[in-house]
Amino acid sequence: MKRFKKHKKLPLRIKLLGYFLVFGAIILVVLWVFQSFFLKPLYTFSKSLKVDKGASRISRSVEYNKNNWDVWATAHSVASEYNLTVYLYDISSGKLKEPLACSYENPAIRLFIDDNSAYKYYEKTVAAGGKTSFVAKNESEPSSKRNQWPATGDSGSVKINQTSDDTNESLVYTYIINCSDGRQTFLIIASSVTPLNITVEVIKNQMILVSVVFVLLSVIFSIYASHRIAKPIAKTNRAAKELAGKNYEVEFNARGYREVEELNSTLEYAKTELSATEKLQQELIANISHDLRTPLTMITGYGEVMRDLPGENTPENIQIIIDEATRLSTLVNDLLDLSKLQSGALCAEKKEFCLTDSVSAIFGRYSKLIEQDGYNIVFNCREDVYINADELRISQVLYNLVNNAVNHAGEDKTVIVTQTVKDKRVLIEVTDHGEGIPSDKLPYIWDRYYKVDKEHRRGVIGSGLGLSIVKSILDAHNARFGVRSTIGKGSTFWFELDAVSVKKRRNSQK
Repeated sequence: MKRFKKHKKLPLRIKLLGYFLVFGAIILVVLWVFQSFFLKPLYTFSKSLKVDKGASRISRSVEYNKNNWDVWATAHSVASEYNLTVYLYDISSGKLKEPLACSYENPAIRLFIDDNSAYKYYEKTVAAGGKTSFVAKNESEPSSKRNQWPATGDSGSVKINQTSDDTNESLVYTYIINCSDGRQTFLIIASSVTPLNITVEVIKNQMILVSVVFVLLSVIFSIYASHRIAKPIAKTNRAAKELAGKNYEVEFNARGYREVEELNSTLEYAKTELSATEKLQQELIANISHDLRTPLTMITGYGEVMRDLPGENTPENIQIIIDEATRLSTLVNDLLDLSKLQSGALCAEKKEFCLTDSVSAIFGRYSKLIEQDGYNIVFNCREDVYINADELRISQVLYNLVNNAVNHAGEDKTVIVTQTVKDKRVLIEVTDHGEGIPSDKLPYIWDRYYKVDKEHRRGVIGSGLGLSIVKSILDAHNARFGVRSTIGKGSTFWFELDAVSVKKRRNSQK
């Protein structure tokens, strides 16, 4: 039979490798989509922003400067800064005059505009309400116009030395500028988009190379990263399988990132607890075996003596057999009760009864112990307290606590049971003056597998499972309980329940 089920799912490192590769593929797809569908619109949008900024600057220059040289200087500065072609015309009586300014940065991509084209652009702009934009093909400048100096007012001229390609295109923006003194100017700004096609082709070629390099790097990085991430988890998994095989020497020391370290800390704690539980279970089996073997041995021994030896069939020998059989029956019953209580199979049957009378009745079981062995068992109380609980189980709690105190009583052989009432709650305390319990052992004394005194010794009365039964019963009643102990001075076990009613009691000590 296989110890571990074989899973058909892919290992973590393979899944991580796939996730990294898919992520890399998504990035490449996004880059190609951007290159194919969004580059040109974004490029055009960027150009339009530059044109708007340039047009605003020229408009302010026309508004505040009547000197054509200043206007030309501004137009030339805009054309140079934003790589634009700028034409600026004076408008008088709805007619275009010679350009006030004509400037461009790159002659090879300049849009040449003759008078006829300028007038058509003007009519289109008037029809559009004073501002419009469109795409126009660059046209070669006629040879008669080349190497001439267009008029630029009183300040001089600019020599045009331009070559063009009939396939080039430009984004053309036209504006009619109205000055406050009644003057009007017509502004044409052209921004070439011709380099975009060449640029796109270059970028595509680069993208192919980048994609190949990116895929290679993605594969290398994915293999490394998936191995690096999965390695500590795989190491922890192997250690956990060893722990499942009851190898408590295994170490959970995988490192890598916080979650793995926290998981290892948790498994290390679980290993410690499982190891302790295993040891305690072994001790429990040894102790119970001893408690079962001792009465069985005595019953068998006395029975054989009574059978084989004449005159040994005495009441004393028979009483020993009865006592040992009773002890054996008590141990078995306690084991069954504890199992039922912890599994929830034994439900509490609550009813109203006098807790004070139950404590007094339990003291009757110890009358022989008090008379023969000199024990001093005291019950201090001032009231008769009534509670709503399972009388049989609460009596079992009281008996086990008193029995535990008797087994661990000090040299004075004194056990004190105290009943106090406060805020409609009754507190029962059982105190002995014995050896006490170390503070680091207190949280474990309620565990069915735990034993403070590792050296097994036959108890005076009881099975040795009393505190585990006490805890299970009090948990079923939602009661508060605990223990206070001082080494060398003794221990006080206590529990607290809701009181239904309280009545005065004549005898406060019994």
